[in-house]
Amino acid sequence: MTAAGTTDSDTDPGAPVRAVAARLKSARTRGELGSIVAGEIAAYSLFDLQIIGGRLNSEIEKLPSPYREAIRPHFRKQIFGKHHELLSMHRSGAFTRLDGPVRERETFDRFCAMLPGGCFAWNDASERNPYFRNPKNRLFYYLIAAFTMFVLEEPGHPVGMPFPGGFAVEVRGGKYYCLIRDKEKELSWSICNFCPALQAEEQR
Repeated sequence: MTAAGTTDSDTDPGAPVRAVAARLKSARTRGELGSIVAGEIAAYSLFDLQIIGGRLNSEIEKLPSPYREAIRPHFRKQIFGKHHELLSMHRSGAFTRLDGPVRERETFDRFCAMLPGGCFAWNDASERNPYFRNPKNRLFYYLIAAFTMFVLEEPGHPVGMPFPGGFAVEVRGGKYYCLIRDKEKELSWSICNFCPALQAEEQR
């Protein structure tokens, strides 16, 4: 029960994220999951998307050149390219044809369980623009990752995306490989822990 004039989100900021996680977890097929994600994404306004895009650009600009220029199109593809693909599939009815089960159910359930903590792990009270970094914008990132990794069954980071050291996400023989796949296990909220890409062997 909440006090008059308050909502669950006022007294428990994590409640809305847990509700989204529960809806995602209820999906039995890839198509169901895609439809649920599309419904959640539709709640984001144009203003929300502008703020998310501004935050992305701000983070990219902090990177050193020439890495900044090399990775910029891949970050945009990861977030807004997949956002466009998600909505296009939803509008075309493509999700009704994806009746196969969500891959690696245990991994997907762990992803859903991680969401409430992950959305607040990056909340930074010192951020000069309070709209830039908040749980709602972080949730957008995870929703796009859920679509990419569990509906499309693609890596969370796009093929060809470069990482420091000259490494990149690759596809070989129909399988995805990433050198950093298993190197972020200490960060429980990292999407790498749930990615379908296989760990690539470091070239010597």
